[in-house]
Amino acid sequence: MKLSDSLVCFIEERLYRYCKQLSINKPTVLTKTREVLDLPKKVTKGRRTSAYRYYGVAYMAYNTVFINVKRNKTRKDLDHTIRHELIHMRFPYLSHGSNFEKKISLLGKGHTWKPSKSKYLDN
Repeated sequence: MKLSDSLVCFIEERLYRYCKQLSINKPTVLTKTREVLDLPKKVTKGRRTSAYRYYGVAYMAYNTVFINVKRNKTRKDLDHTIRHELIHMRFPYLSHGSNFEKKISLLGKGHTWKPSKSKYLDN
């Protein structure tokens, strides 16, 4: 997909809605690999030059998310990527697996979570 004004609006609207449902602060969102490379190396350590390969990357310690618009083929894929990265932000201890996918699905269906008391989250 190519980044357009309507796609930016789509991403912003989804981020706002999902962050509200997850009870987390909206992360800084990057949509171009150039933006990842422009960040300080300490922020993107480990996933800097390889970011273009991923659909998205959560830099949890810096409340930043990279959504690779070019890698996603449809808005449905893009929506899944947004939910996936935000689940990483809300549940930093959770690994990929069936419980992780269940939370992505619940988020898409409108489920809400109370604010976390985790020391890893700002809330």
